[in-house]
Amino acid sequence: MARVVVGTSGWHYQSWRGPFFPAGLLVKHQLRFYASQFETTELNGVFYRTPSEAAVRGWRDQTGPDFVFAWKASKFITHWKRLSERSTNSLELMESRLKLLGDKAGPVLFQLPPQFEADHDRLASFLRRLPEHRRYSFEFRHRSWYAPAILRLLRQANVALCLSDHHDAPAPWRRTADFVYVRGHGPDGRYRDNYPAATLKAWAKRIGGWSAHGVDVFVYFDNDQKSAAPADALQLRRLLEESRRTRRIARQRSADQRADLSVGSST
Repeated sequence: MARVVVGTSGWHYQSWRGPFFPAGLLVKHQLRFYASQFETTELNGVFYRTPSEAAVRGWRDQTGPDFVFAWKASKFITHWKRLSERSTNSLELMESRLKLLGDKAGPVLFQLPPQFEADHDRLASFLRRLPEHRRYSFEFRHRSWYAPAILRLLRQANVALCLSDHHDAPAPWRRTADFVYVRGHGPDGRYRDNYPAATLKAWAKRIGGWSAHGVDVFVYFDNDQKSAAPADALQLRRLLEESRRTRRIARQRSADQRADLSVGSST
């Protein structure tokens, strides 16, 4: 059965204290509380610095057995080494941390810088260096990456185009893998404000369609200013739950009608 998980990009935000985190909650208990509300998070801080092994084990141990951590790859890989062959050591270091998460390790996100224009051969070479047992997604910040040849390359490698609405280069909603990775940066793509209800309803409809076809979906809100992200994540989850209930009721009614017709035809 397809799995749909909704969460936020990180959880350590001062502005969330009060609106989301209970007043007086100790910082060291924030992840445990977060995990009581959501079943996934995107590890955003690891983009800036590789965490210690003890930190990764702590995240693993503070969350439930079905919790999922998406991992945002180090900027050393995407911004400094720019997917080149010099990325090998950084990839190995990242893999050493991912292994500590065990079954809780989810997709790995590679967020490219806005000055990095499309380079088909470099991307193809980089994809060949990635361990095959993990899921990967790419968030492009330059529109040139949305060319058909790049999307075809992602499909061939079963790598997801990150469906991002970042203001630099909003992505087309194209599925290129056996899973979908959505990243919401806010209604104007600048990390602020809540999404309109109509937008979240449209997302819920698309996500429900993918799920109905057996596609796993990972959704992360990055509009972290003034705790908009957790509020929108909770609202989207409610909409998805309502949609699932509606589909279950419709299926049950259809089954009941077929049963009634079968009984009627046999009398």
